[in-house]
Amino acid sequence: MADQHPLVEAITPLVERLNAELIAPADARDDDIPLKWEGEPVVAVRLPSSKASEGGVQSLLADVAAELGGPLRDLSRHDKQQAVLLLESRGAFEYRKSAEIVAEALGVTRFTVYNYLNRSR
Repeated sequence: MADQHPLVEAITPLVERLNAELIAPADARDDDIPLKWEGEPVVAVRLPSSKASEGGVQSLLADVAAELGGPLRDLSRHDKQQAVLLLESRGAFEYRKSAEIVAEALGVTRFTVYNYLNRSR
């Protein structure tokens, strides 16, 4: 892969933030996003699958539930707020659709999850 190519250098922070992966053009799959420079393929971007994202969030949810002593859905409002803060500190909200996944696990709305996040800021 052309690690020193200006395009690769420019997009690397974005790709990392998306939990995506840079792939050599020859190794790209049909669902990868090829990026070209002056008509020539330089790199492809492989986005995380929604299943992988969900698995990452589910793992974090399980860790927080164990830490807080029980099913997230059964926690008090204060403990649910604490759970959201712990999940945020561990990067749970970096995944696609994470607010929806967290809201379902807590038994609250996505709007409530965003409220908990905003209160902490």
